[in-house]
Amino acid sequence: MKSTGKKEIAPPARAGKASFDSEGFYAALDAQRVGLGLNWKEVAAASGVSASTFSRLSQGKRPDVDSLAALASWSGLSVGDFVRSDSKKASRPEPLALITSYLRSDPNLTKEASSALEEMFKATYSRLRR
Repeated sequence: MKSTGKKEIAPPARAGKASFDSEGFYAALDAQRVGLGLNWKEVAAASGVSASTFSRLSQGKRPDVDSLAALASWSGLSVGDFVRSDSKKASRPEPLALITSYLRSDPNLTKEASSALEEMFKATYSRLRR
């Protein structure tokens, strides 16, 4: 292999198979609902999710990504808490992935501003990374 003088970075280890625990998520939503003294129709109205989504969840089916995001936002639950993996070692996100997530969730930044900052961080990080 020809040396280019650049540090070669190994690809991340392959993660084990992951799945979403929709039954656990539904149980947590139900606990939140009961704790707030709401019925499912009120939860649907408050979260912006259709009542049929709750019917599907109660049958162990997974919600679509937009419904999942809306329900996580409404309930304050972390979707990551319901991801199950057969991997023995939990993966750790890359620093740039975390920075991107933080920038995109900052209500003080426009989409264009967060994109510009992401590009700046990526370029700087690539240049300064050991």
